[in-house]
Amino acid sequence: MPLSDCKYGSNTQTDHSHSLHSLPMAENYGKRPIRTFFDFRHTNLPENMDIKWAPLLSLTNLRGFSKVKVVSFLLGLTLTFLIVASYILTWDKKGVLFTPSPYQLRPVVIQISTATSDVSSEKSLMDMKLLVKIIGSKLQYTPRKVPDKKNIIATDSHLFTAIPRQFLPGIKSPCWYEEFSSKLGTDMYKRNLFTLRSKTFKTVCDHLRTDFHHNLLHRNGKLFRLRCLPYFYIIGQPKCGTTDLFHRLLLHPEVKFNTMKEPHWWTRKRFGYIRFKDGFQESFPVEDYLDLFDLAAHNIQEGISGNSSGDHSALQFITGEASASTMWDNQAWSYLPGDREEKEPPFLTQDFIHTVQPSAKIIIMLRDPVERLYSDYLYFKMANKSAEDFHQKVTESIQLFQSCLLERSLRSCVYNTNLSNAMPVRLNLGMYIVFLLDWLTVFHREQILVLRLEDYAANLKGTIKKVFDFLTVGPLSEQVEAALTKRPMSNTRRAADRNLGPMLPATRDLLREFHQPFNHKLATVMDNKGFFWSNS
Repeated sequence: MPLSDCKYGSNTQTDHSHSLHSLPMAENYGKRPIRTFFDFRHTNLPENMDIKWAPLLSLTNLRGFSKVKVVSFLLGLTLTFLIVASYILTWDKKGVLFTPSPYQLRPVVIQISTATSDVSSEKSLMDMKLLVKIIGSKLQYTPRKVPDKKNIIATDSHLFTAIPRQFLPGIKSPCWYEEFSSKLGTDMYKRNLFTLRSKTFKTVCDHLRTDFHHNLLHRNGKLFRLRCLPYFYIIGQPKCGTTDLFHRLLLHPEVKFNTMKEPHWWTRKRFGYIRFKDGFQESFPVEDYLDLFDLAAHNIQEGISGNSSGDHSALQFITGEASASTMWDNQAWSYLPGDREEKEPPFLTQDFIHTVQPSAKIIIMLRDPVERLYSDYLYFKMANKSAEDFHQKVTESIQLFQSCLLERSLRSCVYNTNLSNAMPVRLNLGMYIVFLLDWLTVFHREQILVLRLEDYAANLKGTIKKVFDFLTVGPLSEQVEAALTKRPMSNTRRAADRNLGPMLPATRDLLREFHQPFNHKLATVMDNKGFFWSNS
């Protein structure tokens, strides 16, 4: 189904200038203060907050004072006010007092008492319903405008020079011949930056180096090496089973992977980032990325060289990669130098993949976003984990996202790097439909296979067959099929994390209601009620 078949709704936006303060809290929080970064236009506290203001001055007490003392007191009070006012006015000269920008987020300490946690469920439900209504209205937007191809190419001319517009006919994978220069010497992998960070890939390079020259093509006195891009990309999402799927696909004899599941080249390393928090390090050239697929290229070249024997099976070999950041991570644009005023990324990862490889196959694995977030929290947070801590972080993240929605578009909030860095849990990664719709602006619907982890776990054999059919690879032998289905699950939850138990019921209810409009839109676009995740 092409993009035009998807219904996005109207482009009208509803103005919801309401502050949504009451979010359900865990009942056993006790009387701990919760530190949030909540920045709304309307900052008046909820009516049910139990705050008692001590009177600064009682008229009864004034009667006991002499006029001199009263005048002295008032002069002192006035002087104190002037000092405080001058301090505040010089505190932040960039903005108007008490009207900060959405991401000049000031901490607000909210005292949570037993009375606060017993706020009526009706009041809390009304506030969440209002937030859900805002999300639902902002989900009705027109598709993004895809950048012109010439503008995409202009951002990285070397990338589009290294990869040709046409690939070799008769070969299933997107491959081409690149002239090999003897200047590279005998160690063509010596400077590959991936070898410095992956012992496994370094070992593969040692193996490839031994028969590298044997796989070169000799033509008109020149040498050529076969280069290949991935035939398919498993693009996300994190903690949705992509690692397990990756390792099972490796067992098919026609699938020749690179040895690195997640190179994260398209989203991070080509810009010079490994972890954004560590800052710029060194840009990984496209040649280093292509080296990751030399194992497949060598196998395909052997098939080309041996065509006289009548064995064409190697020509059907495919390769792929499974960087779980590819679907959603476009943060690199906000770190690039220059005066960038865009509220949304000017280019997305899929723009570049589609430009170099318009026929690429895309695989997406999703799961209930509520469970995904808890799994993500347990996996990436190293210390002081608890169901209560998770609840607090979820609440703070929803408040931050809610604050953004009052100022910006939904897509702007989903892609905003400052907001993403401020949220203590990766709430935005579960807003699958926003990312999927953006991928559908460049790839046709039949090029994207969307799976549910729940179906994968319940019917592994059937789901894997669906993937192989999508990749148009041959049937498996009984022996390989048995090995594939019996293989233990990869990347399962650690024992210490399992001992923490499930998330709090209050957290689950809060997240389920928050994600409801996103899931509803996803189920509509996919024409599959399973994406409601209502029975998870």
